Order: sequence, then C-alpha cells, then structure tokens
Amino acid sequence: MQKTILITGCSSGIGLDAAKGLRDHGWRVFAACRQQVDCDRLRAMGFDSPRIDYTDPDSITAGLAQVLDATGGTLDALFNNGGHQMSGAVEDVPRDGMRAIFEANFFGWHDLTRQVIPVMRAQGHGRIVMCSSSLGLVSIPWRGAYAATKHAVEALTDTLRIELRGTGIHPILIEPGPITTPLRKKGIVYFERYIDWQNSAKRADYEANLIPRIYRESGKDPFELPPSAVTAKLVRALTAKRPSPRYYVTTPTYLSGYLRRVLPTRAIDWIVSRI
Repeated sequence: MQKTILITGCSSGIGLDAAKGLRDHGWRVFAACRQQVDCDRLRAMGFDSPRIDYTDPDSITAGLAQVLDATGGTLDALFNNGGHQMSGAVEDVPRDGMRAIFEANFFGWHDLTRQVIPVMRAQGHGRIVMCSSSLGLVSIPWRGAYAATKHAVEALTDTLRIELRGTGIHPILIEPGPITTPLRKKGIVYFERYIDWQNSAKRADYEANLIPRIYRESGKDPFELPPSAVTAKLVRALTAKRPSPRYYVTTPTYLSGYLRRVLPTRAIDWIVSRI
C-alpha cells in the first residue's frame, strides 16, 4: 500500500522540497501550510494540502482530521517542520515575543504530535520526525529565542523516543545547519514586531552586526546546502529499518555535535562568541 506522510510548513523551503521529494519516492503527501493561499497553490500542484497553523489549535485538529478522513484513519509518518525565526539579543525579547515563537516552533508541534500518537499506536507503527537545528545542539549570539525552541524540541523528542520504545513508533530528529530557505527573510516581521533594538543597551552591536545581516542580501552562508539535503536525510529516516535517533545535515551541525562531546562549556562559549 502507498505510504502516507503529513508534512507541515510546506509553503517554501525545507517543507516544499520534502513534499516534492517524498511524492517522487511514491508517498502520498499531505503538504500542510499555515495560510490558505499557500494550500490552494499546493493543491494546484497536485498535493493534498490541509491548512495547519501551529498557533491555531483548531486548525491542527481540523487539518489532521482531514488527513485521517482521506486515509481511512491511518498515517505512516509525520514531519514537524513549520515555524519561524526571530533574531535579537535575549535581553530584548519580550515575553509576548518569546511566547509567539514557542507557540509556532514548539507548542503547536507538541499538540499535533500528541494527536498523531494514538493513530500510530492503533496501527502499531509510525515515524515522527522533528526538524530541529544545529542551534538545538549549540546556541549562538542573536538566535537565543529560536535556539530555545529547538533545545526544547530536542528534549521532547529524546523523551518521546524512550517513552515510545516497543510501540513501533520512532521519534527522530533531523538537525540541519544553514539551508537555503526564506527563513531569515520571513523572520524580519517578527524582529520588527517584538525587538525594540533602537532602545537596547546593545544598539551599537545591532547596527554593526545584526541589522546588516538580516536586511541585506549577503549571499550564502559558509557550508550552506539546498533543502534537498534535508529531504535526503528525511528519506533515510523514513525508510531505514532501524532509524537513527538523529540525522545531521551540513558541516556546522557535525561540528556542533563534536564540540558538545569533547569541549567544556567555556571553550564552546569562546568559539561561538566569535561567530
């Protein structure tokens, strides 16, 4: 039988490439998007496309119900991928801003995952893949809010993996470093909404470092790879007889994992403070 997967955040970047790649591998792909206009565009491309907005609990329940209605109540895999970036010094991130990024990058993922687990328990198998980040391993300046959500995803998935042993359900982490996506550009709206950098104690640092980086096209980051690199690891995670708990993507992720294993915290702090 044709395998089925629900992928979130499919309007562009990693999610869109994953949807196309899995379809090419013979999967029936439910390519969810946050906005209805993007769902309509993907339906025109031949995808099933439920609307799932991680910040809207009703859309999560309704979107999954739409998927299960189409499959007869089964689902082989879930790829939690949607969310957003928000740059800024931690001391400048207000409570509302931190809450907003956790709603999109963590709480919504948790909600959808909890609703999928009973389906997979009933069928006796399933793969729950979380798109984490190299920033879920090692944090860097200006990305504290985003890194916090990814560290939370890492901890949640590690615990799920232990709790679901023996059920046939495999929680898996994919940890990309720099990938060519609109993530940084799409994050500008949240930076402008929540970060009062003009009145920050770090205003000079914003002007010298962060503002040029987020507003100017500076080309690719070092070691940046296309979204297809993530899709390739996703395919491995979904098809391996015994999937790995983690799949690294890009050199910075391998480096982050290595640093965590071999260096003391102060040494890591010294290295990343110079990024």
